[in-house]
Amino acid sequence: MHDLTPVRRWTALLALSLGGFGIGLTEFVAMGLLPDISRDLLPGLWAESSSKAVAHGGWMITAYALGVVVGAPTIAALTARLPRKTLVVALLALFTFGTVASALAPGFWLVLVARFVAALPHGAYFGAAGLVAAAILGPGSHAKGFAVVLGGLTAANVVGVPLITRLGQAAGWRVAYLVIAVMFALTLAFVALTVPRQPADPAGSPRAELRAFRSPQVWLVASTGALGFGGFFAIDSYIAPVTTHVAGLGESAVPWVLVAVGLGMTVGNALGGWASDRNLRRSVLSGFVVFIVAMALFAVLAHNRYTLFAGAFIIGATGLFLGPAMQARLIGVAPQAQLMGAAVNQSAMNIANSLGAALGGAVIAAGWGYIAPSWVGVGLGALGLVLAAASFGLEARSRGREKAERELQTVR
Repeated sequence: MHDLTPVRRWTALLALSLGGFGIGLTEFVAMGLLPDISRDLLPGLWAESSSKAVAHGGWMITAYALGVVVGAPTIAALTARLPRKTLVVALLALFTFGTVASALAPGFWLVLVARFVAALPHGAYFGAAGLVAAAILGPGSHAKGFAVVLGGLTAANVVGVPLITRLGQAAGWRVAYLVIAVMFALTLAFVALTVPRQPADPAGSPRAELRAFRSPQVWLVASTGALGFGGFFAIDSYIAPVTTHVAGLGESAVPWVLVAVGLGMTVGNALGGWASDRNLRRSVLSGFVVFIVAMALFAVLAHNRYTLFAGAFIIGATGLFLGPAMQARLIGVAPQAQLMGAAVNQSAMNIANSLGAALGGAVIAAGWGYIAPSWVGVGLGALGLVLAAASFGLEARSRGREKAERELQTVR
């Protein structure tokens, strides 16, 4: 891919990033529209208690997250021999179908099923598109390649999610999801026209990809992301009621708070991709420390209608700083199964999504208030930091043993 002209290269990267933009819309619009969705699909529970209905409606976010968890490793294994551009196009087609089904499905439980189906290609798309982007950018660009695709998701949170949220509030949440489906269809055509063909990995096979799960480090790093990143979703899943019930702002302010989150995500993602390709260990460990502090700070800032926006920006920036770092880390511990490593990272992030939304909903339903998920996030972030430190510690000891064995063989 090194013979591509600069225009062709950046056009292809833009097309791949637009896929991330669509994913950002389909995943994060639910956060801003959760009260509207809960009011429409759970009218009886809403009449009894709006907070209970919102907490129950959070299962729609959880269903999407579980779809990512199931779909990412499954699709990565089954498509190991498929050319990556073909895979990316097929995944965009599945996104389009699942998002249309989400908009048209009648009843809460059928919408949950549709959200699960719409999520199946999520992890595999970020994995495959990130690897294609890295190949276009050149060697040593795993974190930057993922950051390019994830950049579409962060841009969606700056521009697309607030606009689609406002549309959903005005015209109905189902209209919002139909617009997102159109976005996926247009992106499919753009990718098909602009992204160069990339052959499948000649050594790729379902068995080779699944072999990654034999590595304890893969499980440890995936667990780090699944627990440590949960705080972001514990907070972001309930950002709408925090805005209206805690800070005392009107419903029209929700999209602007989402803009603040998205701007933070954009800055954090760019810095994370740059820093992780230079010093991955430092980026992961220092990133978790700052993220934990940011979640505790959000619990204080969210009470004020002015400082809420600063808190939202900080949560987005510190959370997404870890995105490219964790992606590069998983690819690094699964060098012979990069597609699986990249996809498993998305499974881990969406276990975090599911766990964060569920635990956040649980503490809200228990009557502890809309700020309680922030403290849940602090605890999850601390667990992530411990696991990350353990992973790097085990790696250092393993390298030390290997070095000692080589020196012993040299002496002999």
